[in-house]
Amino acid sequence: MINQLADKTRHKMDETLNSLKRDMDSISTGRANPTLLDAIKIEVYGSFMPILQVASVSVPDAATLSIQVWDRENVKAVEKAIINSNLGFNPLVDGTTIRIMIPKLSEERRRDLVKLAKKYGEDKKIALRNIRRDVLDEFKRNEKEIGKDQAHSFTDIVQKITDEFVKKVDDMIAIKEKDLMKV
Repeated sequence: MINQLADKTRHKMDETLNSLKRDMDSISTGRANPTLLDAIKIEVYGSFMPILQVASVSVPDAATLSIQVWDRENVKAVEKAIINSNLGFNPLVDGTTIRIMIPKLSEERRRDLVKLAKKYGEDKKIALRNIRRDVLDEFKRNEKEIGKDQAHSFTDIVQKITDEFVKKVDDMIAIKEKDLMKV
């Protein structure tokens, strides 16, 4: 049971880390990166789809994203979704190709994005602590059949797992901060 709960804890914390990675990828560093568009959903064929299901995204140079829309009918929908995404992009349409010039980031904007990255990190640390609390609560409900010694040892195991994942969050934030502040 201890191993199952420890595995469950790791799995849930891995999901939280993956969520943080997606959040970090959505923060522009001033360089073109296809993952900047991952959060955008396009309204086509009566439903909302990720941009990668209606177009291919490439990076012709460090400051440009090129979006090749597969169906000419969807070009306007893709353009509209990019404009409404609040990412600050101004798409240029040329037939079925949409180009986005990634603006250079000002020092102030870079600092704001670092704050946003840190906020995402803090939110994920809270999520990690909530996972720890939930697993320990679940364990305590079954503590009678396990014993006090194993209960104490399991608490230490869960804390070590939590500390490991909190460090990973801190490392991800530090990497993003370094990337953002690079001129």
